[in-house]
Amino acid sequence: MSILSTPILADALARFFSAAVNPAPKPGVRFPEIPGRTTLTDIPTRHGDVAATVYHPPSGEAKPAVYVNVHGGGFVVGHRAQDDPWCRYLAANANVVVVNVDYLLAPRHRFPTPVEQIYDVLSWVSALERDWDGSRLCLGGQSAGGSLCAAASRLALENGGPPIALQVLHYPPLDLVTATKDKHSPLGAKAVMKPWMGEVFDTAYIPERARRSDRLASPAWGANADGIEGIAPALIVTAEYDRLRDEAWRYAQKLDAVGSLAEYHEVPDVDHGYNIMSDNVDVTRKVYEHISGHVRRATGS
Repeated sequence: MSILSTPILADALARFFSAAVNPAPKPGVRFPEIPGRTTLTDIPTRHGDVAATVYHPPSGEAKPAVYVNVHGGGFVVGHRAQDDPWCRYLAANANVVVVNVDYLLAPRHRFPTPVEQIYDVLSWVSALERDWDGSRLCLGGQSAGGSLCAAASRLALENGGPPIALQVLHYPPLDLVTATKDKHSPLGAKAVMKPWMGEVFDTAYIPERARRSDRLASPAWGANADGIEGIAPALIVTAEYDRLRDEAWRYAQKLDAVGSLAEYHEVPDVDHGYNIMSDNVDVTRKVYEHISGHVRRATGS
């Protein structure tokens, strides 16, 4: 533990990071050839309304399936627009409505506030009166967004719904108990996820270290994933050089043991955030198509 684990300092650094970092994807992975048709909405949650951009598929189907997307950013930074290229791609290639949501960020709003918001979004999206088929519901997120999706899927299991056809966890942090400095990357110090970053983000999100072992914060830690029979099928996508790869792999094994692993897919020769922070369009397009295929099969689209 270092001085960065001091909540006051971690909170200050998290706020600085949020103000200084531009999470917009690199130009090469923006897919300008997919214009997309969008509308805006606000979704009620127990912690207030969240803004969402709704991406409509080009097919014009009366009641298409729906996919809730949750952006990343270490729980402290980011906004839904950073996932705009992915959402346009998915709507166009999987024939689903994509509901791309914001959520409250740490340190002002700590765990479990964003988890509860995403679960409330799922409940709203799945309602019969929506313009899409909420009975064919998927959700997914990148990085911290993947963690929130795993937690919301756990709540859906424990609360008896809403039913989820597929959860997509894209390079998610699933073990906040283990310090980032103790997580291995073949790139060593050159890895995207620096130990100080994990320390600041985790502290800003959950200052109480003992609370990081909660099943909704660290599903891959210890016995947290025991007894998850019936949880939504999961596609787990990791990056070969990512410090978070091993915990996602452990969670995949837990899911596989109860028949809820759709696939564990490791993207070779890339690191955390490769589809946003690099211009590697070929790799990004290939992964997006792979995920879209899973969504199509899960929803019958």
